[in-house]
Order: sequence, then structure tokens, then C-alpha cells
Amino acid sequence: MYIKHKRYGLHLTVLLLAALIFMQWSIPEGLASTDIRLVIDGESIETSPQPFIHNDRTLVPLRVISEQLGAQVDWNDQDRTVHIVKGGRSVVLRIDSRLVEYDTGEKTYNISDVAPFIVEDRTFVPLRLVSNALGVEISWDDSSRTVYIDSTRAASISPFYDMEISSVVPGQDITGTTQLQASFPAGVPEGAAEIRFLLLNPDTGRGAVVARGSNASGRYTWLPDLQQTGPKVLVAALYNGDGAFIAGSAIPVKMAVEPRVALNGLNPGQVLGGSVSLSPDLNFVASHVKYEITNHDKSKVFTTEEVDPQGSYTWSPMYEDNGNTTFKVIAYDYAGQAHAGIDIPVAVNVTKKLELKGVSAGSTVEKPVTLWASRNFQVSETEYVLKDPQTGAEEVLARVGYVSHKWFPGPEYTGTKELLVRVKDTSGVTHTSNSVSVRLTGAPKILLEGVGPNQVVTGKCSLTVSSNTPLSSIQYMLVNSNTGAVKAIAGGQDAVTQYSWTPAQGDQGEWKIYAEGTLPSGVKIKSQQIPFRVYLGTTYPAKPVIEKDKFLDLASGLAVESWQKTGMSAALQTAQAILETAWGQSVPVDKYSGNFSYNLFGIKGTGPAGSVISNTWEEYNGQAFRVDAGFRAYSNVNESWADHKKLLLTASRYQPFRETMHDSTQGAWALRRAGYATDSKYPVKLINIIKTYGLGKLDEVSI
Repeated sequence: MYIKHKRYGLHLTVLLLAALIFMQWSIPEGLASTDIRLVIDGESIETSPQPFIHNDRTLVPLRVISEQLGAQVDWNDQDRTVHIVKGGRSVVLRIDSRLVEYDTGEKTYNISDVAPFIVEDRTFVPLRLVSNALGVEISWDDSSRTVYIDSTRAASISPFYDMEISSVVPGQDITGTTQLQASFPAGVPEGAAEIRFLLLNPDTGRGAVVARGSNASGRYTWLPDLQQTGPKVLVAALYNGDGAFIAGSAIPVKMAVEPRVALNGLNPGQVLGGSVSLSPDLNFVASHVKYEITNHDKSKVFTTEEVDPQGSYTWSPMYEDNGNTTFKVIAYDYAGQAHAGIDIPVAVNVTKKLELKGVSAGSTVEKPVTLWASRNFQVSETEYVLKDPQTGAEEVLARVGYVSHKWFPGPEYTGTKELLVRVKDTSGVTHTSNSVSVRLTGAPKILLEGVGPNQVVTGKCSLTVSSNTPLSSIQYMLVNSNTGAVKAIAGGQDAVTQYSWTPAQGDQGEWKIYAEGTLPSGVKIKSQQIPFRVYLGTTYPAKPVIEKDKFLDLASGLAVESWQKTGMSAALQTAQAILETAWGQSVPVDKYSGNFSYNLFGIKGTGPAGSVISNTWEEYNGQAFRVDAGFRAYSNVNESWADHKKLLLTASRYQPFRETMHDSTQGAWALRRAGYATDSKYPVKLINIIKTYGLGKLDEVSI
């Protein structure tokens, strides 16, 4: 896949070169007639092509004017830059980039209203850019349609937009978390829908979005990336609702982040008597953090797995953790380098606690429950005890080591009872929990296992029962949902054995199934009837959307297009598609018809092309089984991609994600916090995919 990633870059390069060739040999649409005169120091200059007007901007040939005024002009074909030197002033321009670099003893930057571009092998720029670059006065006479350039009159560099970055000063060292804000002396330009702050490499004019939002004058927090070092250009840029550039400002900064890692939630010398919520305080973007907890009295070190660098982690001490302890948070940057905070010494002093779990006070127990002991100390023996509140008599339901106990109260238990757990710790001391009052019906019951509600049975299935009383025999009965006819399909004298049933072709359709047990007394008891369906036709599994080695090109292309419209990290979008479709090889189809869904993100419901029926997991009587579920169907992958982004951009639960979605690392963890995935490793998996396949390149921006 690494080779494939390089192919993707080649694909983009080919498209870019084609576009540039087109620009070099054709004049853009919308250009005014080219009867514009150019007069330099009183002399009329003929150029080919001539100056022209485009989008109400007068554009002039840069080299002709520069050389006429004695400036040296150098063209670098490799990075498509123009370097102009005149006296003690130099200027660097990039084709198709609005970023302009001036050096008059110190470097400053400007954002041009029109990016330099090439027409017939000539670089054209707006008038003001020429004035700024050469330091000469330039004027426009509309009546004669003439550009006048007067080298005897000096001009200072003037910004194109009435906008500036107000929270950072030019040349400032960025040492950590930084507040970003732009000001607009004449007011926010009309149509501004989004502001983006970009950090660009002055050598390439490319970089990354470091903050963004809908409030042009708002204040935004920038967590810098430790991989960004040295001189950079900080840009504030405004865009309208269609993503078109409106205005911008740029200043030089120096990235010199001094990593700071601190731990919130503890104070030195604090005594911990129970659980504690920990969180990191970082001044840079971390891919993850770990917490290191050291009990110095016992020489015991515990280190967590990868944890959310913007979230919290709860540590619940055991009694055995008592003693002098230090806590430390370790943050890992994108390159995998560890940055440790200082040790915070505390004293852990918890008392032994024991509580019965698995039932709630006042509940009626009519089916199996799993009883377990919630405790903060090690035990050698556990007893689950039933107590009569009237007589105080106790019955040990189970005596085990330290595991849970599944209890299905039999008909011999009626009325109000109490449950408790009693344990022996490793020192042999007995501890007893408070009791939990429950109600028992005393009714004999059986529960069917092996088929769940609304399950689709496609072949042989195994049938068993759970019973709270001995049975002399068991029968499994099938009920026709249309006629009510009943027939036995399995069973025998051994009620505890597992029976199997294989449906025949004539069994296709809607059914109900129940178990009928016979008590030793001859009385019959029945389980709940469970509706299900038998289907014996062809079923279709998930299918590829494209060949595996072509999926990266497909996904990254869609991601970049979406990123340009929404500001959502293209690297993150691509990684999600890779992870959720197994590189495009597992996309839902309708299990009965084979119709393809083009659903790249497993979204349930109805889509533009309806829905497809696929499998999802449910649980009944403690057993997991598959049932049918509708997944959104689309006409093509573009619809699926757009629908997924619409979900993330509009659902209220994803508001925290939208605040950081420009950054793939922060966005991955924000998705997890918003409940997008239940897998605790989901963010780590996404970040690893992005690192492994170099997807961060997809998020590179220019201005």
C-alpha cells in the first residue's frame, strides 16, 4: 500500500500539471479586452500578452515591469517560484499562491487579492503586488485605460485587506498553546462564513489548518504540533459559504514549542480514599497519553494503555494499592516521542468495601441473574447468600473463589428475600455486604435459548433451555404464525441436553417457537413464544466496492474533495473509510437480493437509494445472535461519502468533533468522546493508519 500511496501522489501531480499547462497556454474566461497601456517612467511599453482586467483587478506582466525598472528576476521551475531582487529588497512569489514574501532586512508576508498565474509563459500579478514588490508608485487611469509606473516615487508595502492577526505579534516565538484571533478595523467583510488559521512553511507556501470556526472575530485555541519547528508563516483567512477566499492576513512566527506536560486531578501530598479522575494538561497536540502509577512501598508500577489526551481517566484503587504512591502522565507526540510530566506524590488510603451487584433493591427476580461481588480487595473465597428477613435463616447459593454466580430462583422461593455476598480476604478475615431485598414469585419457569426474537434462521440451529426446576422431559414446539398450527421439532427425556433442528424447505416463513417442559409431577410449563423467520434461499455476503489496491486512491480523492468543502481532515476521513470497510473489501449488500449499498460507513436506516438488509447483533437470555437490520443504500460512493459527512456536520452529538475536525489526531479522539464508536481503540487505530500510510499529506493546504 505504500507504493499505492505514491501512485496517488503521482495521480494528483498529473492533474496539477495538466491544469498548469492549460493555464499557461490559455487566457482565463472573464478577462476584459486587452487594450490597456503600460507606461513606465513616461515610456510606453509594449508587452505580449498585454495587461488585462480579471474580476475587476488589473493584472500586469511581472518580469517585463521588473526588468524595465532594473530588478533581477529569477524563475525556479521546480517549485514554480519567482524571485525578484532590486537593491536591498527581495520578493518571493509562488504561482497560484496568494502568499507573498518580502525581505527588506527582515521578512514580512502579505496575502495578495489575486494569486500570480501564468498566461502564455508570462507571470501576471495585480498592480498593488508590483508596487509592494518593487517599492514604486503605481496608478491606474480608468479614462485612458493606462497603468502608470513611476520609479522616482517610492511606495511602502501596503496590505491588500483591512484585516490583521491581533493575538500574535510578527516574529513571535510560539512556545505552546496559543490563542488566535483576527481583527477587522472596517468590520468583517460581507459574506464571511468561516475563518481558518493556517501555519505554512515559508519555503513551500504549504502547511496545515491549525484552528477554524464560523465566528470571524472569535478567539480560537491553537495546540501546536511538535513536528513543526523553526520559521513559519501564520495566516488568517476568511472564506464564504461556498469555500471561496474573501480576505487574509499573514505574519512570520517561529515555532519553538517547549513541551509542557502536567497532571490535573491531584495535589502533592493528597490522601486518596477512593476513585480519582485524572486528566492531562498539555501545550501541544499529543497522539495519546498514558498514566504511570507507582506504589513505592510495594515497588509496583502500573501503566495504562493509550488514553485520550483531551479526555479523562478514572483510577479506582484496590485496598492492596494503599501506600506511598506517585502519579505521572506521559504524552506521546505524533512522532511517538514520550514527554513525561513530573511525579505527583500522594498517599493512597482506602478502606475495604464490598457490595453485591447483579440485582437492584425491590426488583422481582423471574429469570436468571448474574450475581457478583464489587470489592476493592483480593479474596480467597466468595459466598452468595439468600436470607429470610423474617427468620434470619441463611442459605448459601454458591461458594466459589472470586467469580460471579448465575442464579435462577426456583419455585421453592417465594415472597420477599434478601441477597448478600460474603467473602474471605487473603488474610482469612470475613467481610459481609449489605443485603439487597428482592421479590420471588415461586413460579416454575423455563427459558428458551438458541433462537432470539426476530432472528432469521438460515440453517441448523441448537436448542437448549434454562429452568429453575427439574424437568422430566422437554419438547421444542413450532407455531405457524398464520394458522396457529403447532408441531414438535425436537426434544426428549433429557431436558438438559442440547437438541438441534434443521428446517426443511417447507418450513420457510414466519414462525414462533417455544419450549414445553414436563415437571416430575406431570404438569407442563411453557417458555415465552419467540417470533422468528426461516429463510433457506441464497444469502449474499458483503462485497468489495473496488479492488483493494485501488481503494486508497478512491477514498483519498473523495476525502480531499470533501475536505475542501467542509474543512474536515481528509486524512481522518480516509482512515475511517479504510478501517470501516477493510480497505473497501467489506461493504454491505442486501443479504437476500444482493443489491449493493455503496455504504462505506455502516450507517443504518434509509438512504437516497433506500436500504439493504444486512446482519446486526442482538442479545436474548444472555446469548448473542444475529438479526436483520436496514442499512442505508446509495446510488454511488459519492452519495455515501456526502451522507456520512452530513451526519458528522449536523448531528448535535458531534459538536465537539466539529471544533477539532481540521486536525486528524484531535478529531479521532473527539469522535470517540462523542460516541461514534464503542471500540476504545478506535482513535488509536485511525491515527496508526494515518501514520503508516502517510495520509497526513492529504491535509496540506496553501493560500
